[in-house]
Amino acid sequence: MDFDEYRKRGKIMIDYIADYLETIRERRVYPNVHPGYLRNLTPDCAPVEPESWDHIMDDVENIIMPGITHWQSPQMHAYFPALNSFPSLLGDMLADAINCLGFTWASSPACTELEILVMNWLGKMIGLPEAFLHTHNESKGGGVIQTTSSEATFVCLLAARTQAIRRIQEINPELEDVDINSRLVAYCSDQAHSSVEKAGLIGLVKMRFIESDDSLSLRGAQLKEAIAIDKKQNLIPFFVCATLGTTGACAFDKLEELGPICHAEDIWFHVDAAYAGTAFICPEFRHWLSGVAYADSIAFNPSKWMMVHFDCTAMWVKNSECLHRTFNVDPLYLQHENSGLAIDYMHWQIPLSKRFRALKLWFVIRCFGIKGLQKHIRNGVHLANKFELLVLSDKRFEIPAARHLGLVVFRLCGENHLTERLLKRLNSRGRIHCVPASLKGKYVIRFTVTSQYTTISDITRDWAEIKATATEIINDEKSDSTYNKTKVSLAETRNWNNNFGASLLLANSPMSPKVVNGSFAALFDNGDDWSRKLLRSDMKDSSSMRRRIRGILMSGKQFSLDSRMDLVQGMVPATSKKATIAECSTSSSSTGNPENKDECDENEKNGEPRNQKSRNFRHTQHETNLTPLIEGNNSDQID
Repeated sequence: MDFDEYRKRGKIMIDYIADYLETIRERRVYPNVHPGYLRNLTPDCAPVEPESWDHIMDDVENIIMPGITHWQSPQMHAYFPALNSFPSLLGDMLADAINCLGFTWASSPACTELEILVMNWLGKMIGLPEAFLHTHNESKGGGVIQTTSSEATFVCLLAARTQAIRRIQEINPELEDVDINSRLVAYCSDQAHSSVEKAGLIGLVKMRFIESDDSLSLRGAQLKEAIAIDKKQNLIPFFVCATLGTTGACAFDKLEELGPICHAEDIWFHVDAAYAGTAFICPEFRHWLSGVAYADSIAFNPSKWMMVHFDCTAMWVKNSECLHRTFNVDPLYLQHENSGLAIDYMHWQIPLSKRFRALKLWFVIRCFGIKGLQKHIRNGVHLANKFELLVLSDKRFEIPAARHLGLVVFRLCGENHLTERLLKRLNSRGRIHCVPASLKGKYVIRFTVTSQYTTISDITRDWAEIKATATEIINDEKSDSTYNKTKVSLAETRNWNNNFGASLLLANSPMSPKVVNGSFAALFDNGDDWSRKLLRSDMKDSSSMRRRIRGILMSGKQFSLDSRMDLVQGMVPATSKKATIAECSTSSSSTGNPENKDECDENEKNGEPRNQKSRNFRHTQHETNLTPLIEGNNSDQID
């Protein structure tokens, strides 16, 4: 591709992108593909000869697009926004063409200095104290663009770890780094993002998850209590991560309560405002920032709600020397004549190299202006409020957590499995896309206004889709005998069929934020003492037994016999030397004829094979005697 063809193809690509975004409502928001779909549509090996650009673009539309989840769609309500805009796209196009690696000031002065500039702009736009800004060469504070909030949290945790180790060694110089590190403990809310936990895992420090209050906020009293307990155990509290705008319900930790505690205990106080940070451009939302003056660092993602496309995370620190002490590696080939006089961002981050991300952020701020960005934010909040009112107008639904900003969490009234089934059916149809969360044991659907193209008409249409699907789920529930009679006594099943054999349960219920897989459980009851005693004695208190709650599989609360099937398969009643319970019981229960069991026993006495037509499955035959077991109660209930 030469310059002339690049100009031609570039113009065509601009048109393709514009058409894609303009007509995105016409596309199914969530793809209908399965893992590995692309493998069957593409060659196993790379092409030896060049291919035509037209052929490549045909494959984009016919192979790639069917597998895309369209995050810019007005019907995309999952996760948090991941917006772009035309100024952002154009800015990154230019940055990618320049393709400088801004690890030091000398490697590309404009790359470094524009980043300093836009981070100061952005810090002022959201109301940060001046201590976080780099306004002159003597400023200790300043901002840096990281790739993600996950990386920003990890960078700050590592800086806090280095600071804590140095502080302890000043008092006890004989202690090694590894000895101190093993005693370090960090804190966050049980609503904090999973990246906080991951930062602790990679940093090899203990992470303490503190229970949030009824508003899903981390409070000062609970933090203070946790710190006191850990200090009594000779642990060293060193890092607290507060969240402004939690993933589950956009809840806000109380900075004004947490900050003074961190200050008094000499603990690094980090604020993760990944989603909500953009909202602080609007003064009416800055009350959630109250107490930020206590923070040592704060980060948010312009790549979420600010229409600066991924990746772009803004992070500020009060004392950049803490970052230098943690990440300073200064070989001769990276030194320059202005080292020490200018910021070298390689000392503020984990990677050496840095993309020219500041350019797209600069383009967006200048093209929209503060007023344009405020209008965009307020419109998203207004649309979320509209959706909240629609949910509240239908008594079949409830909103278990207060709406904040552009996120509404809702659920069908009743048991969790109803909401779970609703979400699965909505996503399977692909007309809207949402994800779940678990809030204090309640399964909820997260509905986020994510797209700048979303209108009131889109919200009304999506609510109609949700209502209609909910009606289907509720009607299915009423007609589903499984849910009409959830508890059946073992004695009652024998009234239906004296040879009632096996009940097979297969369940798979995703929970949020962590997925809990279902388990295959086989419950045997043949009216025989041996099987009844086996289940109650050998399995009831087994470590593999977890209670199964109706429609929901929760960690530690599910009956699961799959890990003990060896016991069932390896034991037969003493009265039958070779027969397997599975064969006899399945034969009788599948035909509903009690005589089949007698026929089965008679065939075995004569050495004849069992009736293959009546078999549904077969276990390995064993010869064994069952040791006496304690008699159980026949009236036990099962789900």
